[in-house]
Amino acid sequence: MQFIKNYFLVFLKGLGMGAADVVPGVSGGTIAFITGIYEELINTISGINLGLLKTLKSEGFKSFWNKANGNFLLALLAGIAVSILSLAKVFKYLLHEHPIQLWAFFFGLIIASILYMGKQVEKWDVKSIFAMIVGTAAVVTVSVMPAMSNSENLLYLFICGMIAISAMILPGISGSFILLILGVYPTILGAVDDMDVKILAVVAAGCGIGLLAFSRALKWVFKHHKAVTIALLTGFLIGSLMKVWPWKATDTVSVKKDHQVALVDFSEFSKDYQSLSAFHQNVELEEAIELTPIEEHNVSPQAYSEINSGEKNHVIFAILFAILGFSLIFVLDKFAPNKEEAAP
Repeated sequence: MQFIKNYFLVFLKGLGMGAADVVPGVSGGTIAFITGIYEELINTISGINLGLLKTLKSEGFKSFWNKANGNFLLALLAGIAVSILSLAKVFKYLLHEHPIQLWAFFFGLIIASILYMGKQVEKWDVKSIFAMIVGTAAVVTVSVMPAMSNSENLLYLFICGMIAISAMILPGISGSFILLILGVYPTILGAVDDMDVKILAVVAAGCGIGLLAFSRALKWVFKHHKAVTIALLTGFLIGSLMKVWPWKATDTVSVKKDHQVALVDFSEFSKDYQSLSAFHQNVELEEAIELTPIEEHNVSPQAYSEINSGEKNHVIFAILFAILGFSLIFVLDKFAPNKEEAAP
């Protein structure tokens, strides 16, 4: 019974990771860390190698499964898959209709995550503080970088897959946002929509190789420089606050029309629609077009209302949802039985 309970909890943590990865700017790695499975996840992934095939051949499936930590991976991946498949449309709706409340929830969640992760650093010395500053600066720099032009070069897509999957397992860094910066977000979005097997296979191969290589590097730094590594990850989270600020003005949108995806300056649409919410309220006028905000810059709640022709800035609701997100971290911490220190 305890066995089932333990892996059901891992499944629930997978649900949380999947939900976080659905939202651009939020990382499933953050949820993995605060729920106490981050190091086990890294160790498990880094343990996937050709030696497992030898174990399967010489010792049988049971030894292979145990050595691969198969129960953990199966429960976690099932949770991630269920979450993405079931919540993708929900979060897409929330991003369109209630973006301020959704971003506020994650803003509060990340603030609490910063406090939680900061407590894991045994000693805040000069090296740890420097690592935190470097992590913060790195994410802020990435957040303000302009997106590159779209590319369909297969080698480049392979490399982008390697980089993006590495970002996805780091707390505070969004893999989807990295794809945007690298200029392949529209290509991959279009490939998913059109089921372009060639492009998806190349990206998936890059993701697989990148995940295996990067997990080994993470395992090494956790083993030899754990305090500095956690301080660096804390900096990543601090920098990510810039990306999840609730009030934003749209600069660039992803335009999907007739199965083609492109990045377009939102000012081209602002003559007819002052905001994305105004567009979605009149979406029946443009049934063949789907707009998704890609590049945005942060503004004050008052400026948000001014830019969007007096639209409500929902400050009170934002505060309430931020408190909800903040509280959730400490609830997860209280009921999480597996702590990072216990990870193998």
